[in-house]
Amino acid sequence: MAEKRPDSFQIMQIGMGFLASKTLMSAVELGVFTLLGAGPLPFAELRERLGLHPRGAADFLDTLVALGLLDREGDGEASVYADTVDTAAYLDRASPTYIGSILAMASQRLYPAWGHLTEVLRTGRPHNEAQGEDENQLFAALYADAARLESFIEAMAGVQLNNFIALADRFDFSKFGTACDVGGASGALSIAIARRHPEIKCISFDLPQVTPLARRKIEAAGLAGRIEAVSGNFLVEDLPKADLVLMGNILHDWGTETKQRLIAKAYAALPAGGAFIAIENVIDNGRRKNAFGLLMSLNMLVETPEGYDYTFAQFDGWCRAVGFRCIETLPLAGPASAIVAWK
Repeated sequence: MAEKRPDSFQIMQIGMGFLASKTLMSAVELGVFTLLGAGPLPFAELRERLGLHPRGAADFLDTLVALGLLDREGDGEASVYADTVDTAAYLDRASPTYIGSILAMASQRLYPAWGHLTEVLRTGRPHNEAQGEDENQLFAALYADAARLESFIEAMAGVQLNNFIALADRFDFSKFGTACDVGGASGALSIAIARRHPEIKCISFDLPQVTPLARRKIEAAGLAGRIEAVSGNFLVEDLPKADLVLMGNILHDWGTETKQRLIAKAYAALPAGGAFIAIENVIDNGRRKNAFGLLMSLNMLVETPEGYDYTFAQFDGWCRAVGFRCIETLPLAGPASAIVAWK
């Protein structure tokens, strides 16, 4: 049997992966996919409307073609560019399934912050807007400016959209009359559930700064009669009573003590037979397979003083400690899962 020879391809693909990432992020920031959402454009017109310098325009657009993010007919100056099926669905701002906000936020916030990962690994201190040792300072800094807050909220909704739709499709909601989304942001999860399950009344629970945005999104979806946006601080106040309590990418923001406290709050808000669902990039118990979940945990290291992503076994232990007895997982989109704990 021939000995396997060393191969540097994967090493280089990972090591230089930021080149492709930043190319995509810049394309979103420039509005490439939204501009092409109205139809294909020839090279010269596309370059001019995007405001690209002649030197790099062709290389930039053809890189997007080679990455499978644009289609192209013709060559050179005769080239005509178009969105792919995927980019038309997810990166054209006019699309109802647009997720580009998370990539714009990644470019503006995460990309520069991750440049400090080596330092953060050595010090254990995050590199974020607040530059403090308190998660509350981070969120206060993000929420201080209305435009930045809306951008952040839209980004969070975009990254979770497919997970919310998958949960609404795959989980049996027939046992529940009311659902409360804790940290509901723009109301995206409540909207996904209410659209799919007209029998359920939903509460989107978040800070007062967020409530006006949630109400606008809920009204625009035509669901104001079935979703209520309620203001409150889930770290300080009791959670609204409901048959089903949900948290989408909430627990990973916090340290172990706060995670356990929030799970206890969810338990207290539920009736017997109620359920608590956490939507996260749950790490496999062996910590060998879900690379994205582990990368997101490193992202929490960069962004927060104590946050981290966790395994099913950790979640199971926290839930059983407060009284939940049946804990199960439901695969969602990509590396994400819903973990369901029953009271």
